[in-house]
Amino acid sequence: MNVNNFVNTRQDGPVLLIGINRANKKNCVNHATALQLIDAFETFNNDSTMKTAVLYGEGGTFCAGYDLKSVSKAEHQSVADDFFDKYRYMGPSIMKIKKPLIAAIEGYAVAGGLELSLMADLRVSSPSAKFGVFCRRVGVPLIDGGTVRLPRVVGLGRALDLILTGREIGAKEALEWGLVNRIAEEGKVIEEAVKLGKLIASHPEMCMLADRESTYYSLDHTEEESFAYEFESTKVLAESIKGAQKFVEQQKNRKSKL
Repeated sequence: MNVNNFVNTRQDGPVLLIGINRANKKNCVNHATALQLIDAFETFNNDSTMKTAVLYGEGGTFCAGYDLKSVSKAEHQSVADDFFDKYRYMGPSIMKIKKPLIAAIEGYAVAGGLELSLMADLRVSSPSAKFGVFCRRVGVPLIDGGTVRLPRVVGLGRALDLILTGREIGAKEALEWGLVNRIAEEGKVIEEAVKLGKLIASHPEMCMLADRESTYYSLDHTEEESFAYEFESTKVLAESIKGAQKFVEQQKNRKSKL
């Protein structure tokens, strides 16, 4: 394991694990943590051996948002002038993540922690995980993508329920809403997220990434534009042909064994 102070990273086969390492602060992010998260995700984007990533929190909680003690001291204002051109207070929140990301959620994913979880393509949680826009209660706005991503994931009505009330919801309700994709056994969330990451990584990569990109593209474009963009995926047909040939060969082998 590479321990980089506030963020731990390690690679398990094709999966990069990125762990927020401020358990004594409920994994609340300060600016130093944000910078280290950015470094971890830039590494993920640029390393071809890393096919998927799992974002989690050390010590049994995902992330309880931005460190309010840091905010009270105005430490968050001491950032480079161009920082917010590419990043936000939680760090990589508005980065373009080029490959599938899974959030493994235990404990709290609230306020900015909820926003970090919404960066992910998929979310796996424990039965006891808790979600909410808790920053509503202290007068801190969502500024790490929450007002953009949450309605896309759960729909406008449910997003406004969380955003306006600041209430807490549990894993069961989050699953019903589609905020969570899987609920794993207590203590096995990261393990299940890694298994999911390895499953995704086992598929032909170019085709999978093209479909992922096309799906996100459709959120911001007309149906006509989206159909055209999807059709551009024919550039990966060479990979599709190989996959089809492999499937036909497997079918032949199965029949020959009957």
